[in-house]
Amino acid sequence: ITECNALAKKLALPGLRFTRGDIASAAVQAADLVVSLHACDTATDAAILRAVDLGARVILAVPCCQHELMPQLESATLEPLLRYGALKERFAAEVTDAARARLLSLVGYDVQLVELFALEHSPKNILIRASARPRERPAHDTARLATGYRAFADALHIDPALERMLAPRLPAGALKG
Repeated sequence: ITECNALAKKLALPGLRFTRGDIASAAVQAADLVVSLHACDTATDAAILRAVDLGARVILAVPCCQHELMPQLESATLEPLLRYGALKERFAAEVTDAARARLLSLVGYDVQLVELFALEHSPKNILIRASARPRERPAHDTARLATGYRAFADALHIDPALERMLAPRLPAGALKG
């Protein structure tokens, strides 16, 4: 942090500062960019929530340890996959990031999930890249996305922390009925 702040000073970037602390209580009033690297489990969700609340134009999150949804996952159709711990864990991570992407989309972001680096370097290599939409999405598109998200979450019997955190900001169709 000291080195990064020194570099920002050297480059004459007074608006750029690096701090360490709990994202939920950090003394920040606004942010253009929020970066979350390997925040464990729902800590990524807390960082995303804070970024949304701060009105961040760009959110970059590299999640880690997505355990929250693993015990929630249920599907008779997917039982051959979900019965094996290693496969269920990998699948839970993918489901978690897919839910995060759709939820961010529903609160006004264009979202991409991209591979950050090759798998041989780390299995946690998905970057959630979200940028604030320049204008509001048409209501019918939002309704379609919300309905699709709800069908996805209901089919897998999941109740993601980020959905609960963002609930006041989500369109009605995305919420549990």
